[in-house]
Amino acid sequence: MKLEAEEEALRHIAAQASGDIRRALNALELAAVTTPSEPDGTVRITVQVAEESIRQRTVKADESTQYDVLSAFHKSIRGSSDAALFWFLYAVEKLGMDPMTFLRRLIVACSEDIGLANPQAMVQAVTAMDAYHKIGWPEARLNITQAILFAVESPKSNAVVTAIDKTLRAMDAVGRVEVPMHLRDTHYKGSAELGHGGYRYPHDYPGHYVQQQYLPDQLGDKLLYDATEQGMEEKIRLNRQRRYGARPGS
Repeated sequence: MKLEAEEEALRHIAAQASGDIRRALNALELAAVTTPSEPDGTVRITVQVAEESIRQRTVKADESTQYDVLSAFHKSIRGSSDAALFWFLYAVEKLGMDPMTFLRRLIVACSEDIGLANPQAMVQAVTAMDAYHKIGWPEARLNITQAILFAVESPKSNAVVTAIDKTLRAMDAVGRVEVPMHLRDTHYKGSAELGHGGYRYPHDYPGHYVQQQYLPDQLGDKLLYDATEQGMEEKIRLNRQRRYGARPGS
């Protein structure tokens, strides 16, 4: 079979397939076998043919239901329940929802509800999204399921969220600030005359750490991140205790 396809037709199929290689190939095959050939035997795939061969996935749920299912998925991850896998597959297989919607939410959950308690959760989620783009549906169910279950079984922490909130509150409280002199740039001529200097290079000290102020004067030595006792954050918490001890206002 001699097959010719318009550039716009191929672009349309690629766009509608949303990274699902199998769906794109199936659409191309359908277009080829259902399109009458021209007198010279050539089957020409136009944009109109492409539109017929790869119709948009029909979503069998209203917008409210879609948000509810996505909410159930995220809350199941936060609650360490493998029900997250049910809601994901139910949404995609039964309701026709886009897997990318759940992959994006999974990546968010890996920071919002797991964070540094298990940083590998985000690696798994981003890798699953990459796998979906490269191998498509349904094969990528394996990769996405692995990432979902990894997130479900990971220790949970919302310390990333609380660190953001604490930082924003501190910013609002102090208003405009100045960079402390010892943190300012000293790589240009005349910086010393401006009072820049006094920075202590941590690698010159035991344990590659030396206590010095990094925040504006209004905040002093305030700590913005409170590590929990969950997963890897327990080790972080102990390391921070060794470095900082007990700081007032942390």
